[in-house]
Amino acid sequence: MAVAGVFSAGISPLIRRRNKSPGASKSVSASVGVPTEKQPAPSVSINGVVQKKAAAAATLSSVRRGGDWEAESMDGQLTLKDYFEQCGELVSRSDGGPPRWFSPLTGGSRSKDSPVLLSLPDLVKLVESTVKLEYSRNPNRPIYLVAESFSGCLALAVAARNPDIDLILILANPVTSFSKSHLQLQTLVTLSTMIPEQLRSSLPYLLTLLTGAPLKMVASATAKRLPLEQMISELSQETTAMLSNLSAFSDVLTTETLSWKLDMLKSGTAYANSRLHAVKAQTLILASGKDQLLPSKEEAERLRGVLPKCEIRVFDDKGHALFLEDGVNLVSILTGTSFYRRGKRHDYVLDYLPPTPSEFEKVYEPHRWLDVATNPVMLSTLENGNIVRGLDGIPSEGPVLYVGYHMMLGLELVPLVSRFWAERNILLRGVAHPLMFTKLKEGQLPALSAYDTIRTMGAVPVSAANFYRLFSTKSHVLLYPGGMREALHRKGEEYKLFWPEQSEFVRMAARFGAKIVPFGSVGEDDIGHLLLDYDDLKNIPYFKNAIEGLTEEAVKLRSETEGEVGNQDIHLPIIVPKVPGRFYYLFGKPIETQGRQQELKSREKAHDLYLEVKSEVEKCLDYLKENRENDPYRNIFARLSYRATHGFDSEVPTFDFTKDR
Repeated sequence: MAVAGVFSAGISPLIRRRNKSPGASKSVSASVGVPTEKQPAPSVSINGVVQKKAAAAATLSSVRRGGDWEAESMDGQLTLKDYFEQCGELVSRSDGGPPRWFSPLTGGSRSKDSPVLLSLPDLVKLVESTVKLEYSRNPNRPIYLVAESFSGCLALAVAARNPDIDLILILANPVTSFSKSHLQLQTLVTLSTMIPEQLRSSLPYLLTLLTGAPLKMVASATAKRLPLEQMISELSQETTAMLSNLSAFSDVLTTETLSWKLDMLKSGTAYANSRLHAVKAQTLILASGKDQLLPSKEEAERLRGVLPKCEIRVFDDKGHALFLEDGVNLVSILTGTSFYRRGKRHDYVLDYLPPTPSEFEKVYEPHRWLDVATNPVMLSTLENGNIVRGLDGIPSEGPVLYVGYHMMLGLELVPLVSRFWAERNILLRGVAHPLMFTKLKEGQLPALSAYDTIRTMGAVPVSAANFYRLFSTKSHVLLYPGGMREALHRKGEEYKLFWPEQSEFVRMAARFGAKIVPFGSVGEDDIGHLLLDYDDLKNIPYFKNAIEGLTEEAVKLRSETEGEVGNQDIHLPIIVPKVPGRFYYLFGKPIETQGRQQELKSREKAHDLYLEVKSEVEKCLDYLKENRENDPYRNIFARLSYRATHGFDSEVPTFDFTKDR
């Protein structure tokens, strides 16, 4: 895994890539910043369009550990084979060498004002001295301590001893639950003494089998769906690398060494656990669901209850060595959890790291079925008023504000966001309800981890400050003025707008000269029937109590707003699926605010434009509802028949949109 672009220093450049300039010499025992040319903030792209090819790969794919070994090798990143080779250089020294930073991370270029990331070695004072040094250099920048297994105890100890330093702890399967280990590691020493001396060289292989590493390698290669010949070749290379390099460890991993290590685990665990009350640092615990060594999931829950600013994420199919698992991407995790920041507070706009193409595919894949089932028709309006299929009528340069109708449960979002990304290379920054970012208390609402993908795709909590920052960075902003009330509408309210009486976005958009694109989307009534809505559920005691409980857990919006838009009670309507119909989108002609800043400072003029935008959205909805009746391929069976004869990658026709709207 490399650390470049998003962090100012990876830790020790002890792991060196061939044909790459190392960030520091092997004798360095502290983090070293790697100077680079000035770069724009990762969240800012030219004209608001995501640069998701080379630039994204250079800036964002830089922090990797484990995952997608073949792809990483192609990008010049470390593979498992490289990791074992470099480990061998360290353990082969007879004198052990001086204390130093070690991690399977590689340093590289960085963006301006990036925070420091340190992967922890085995000495608290060494870590602490480096942390204090970095803090003295820039007290306004956070310091990341990324720790795995035993190093988790070190990170907690350092945080407890330095509560006034802005530390962010990323702990993967910390061994604070050592005494409860599944494997009862304490018994290993006893067992190892029973092994004949001539067979003790097999101890590293035994430990590797206990962690399930070989099986993981097979599962990882299979999951990639590579051609059989390529899969066998990859497995052969990785297995050979692992077995040949494990032999180097047999010389140093003796019974005495293992005994010493286990004693260190006991003392380190006791030390960290006794000081948890003093830890004030923001903490993210990454727990593996298939950890064969420790009860990591249970320990993560325990630590969350003890540490004041702690969140957890569980990886159900991963083992103990999480960072060496396939598909684990530290940058994606930090982005999805909103744990990446470069200042004292997290900025949802300026600290955002757009996804790489591979990260986008990973987010999109579980929801692809909706795109396939509804086969969306995307229509946009050119400057001359003509309607065309596709997104040619969408402005390329930001800032742009897209204002539209929110379907039931936000069903329109997946096709909408994916088409903008695929066809126009535009990342829509959605303005979302705060419940996706914070909870007032624990209860029945989904865990914040349920919204990680939404944060990964750039959603921000609704606020005037976030609007300001989005427009100032020339972003493409997606807004639903009807919000939750519209997305949780009642029976008979399909395609009805529930907007506030007063404008909430016009003057802010005008301040930056943003284009406003009204749009409508229809099709929710073609894929589901609303069986029980809010009014029905409120009449059932069980659901009534559940609704009240859910509403109390979330931040309230528009609580003092008059009208139906202020009714923000959280509930889950009961919907009966239908045979899928089709989704339709129409983006109206962009409305210019450039040059109208002075005019739109007037509340009256701003309100007139607000009503104009609302009227355009309603016209888009009416147009789509009327014309979809003439679409011969509105039904999924008609579309399947068409594709069976024309190819499954062919574009399915729709109604005649060439006539004037």
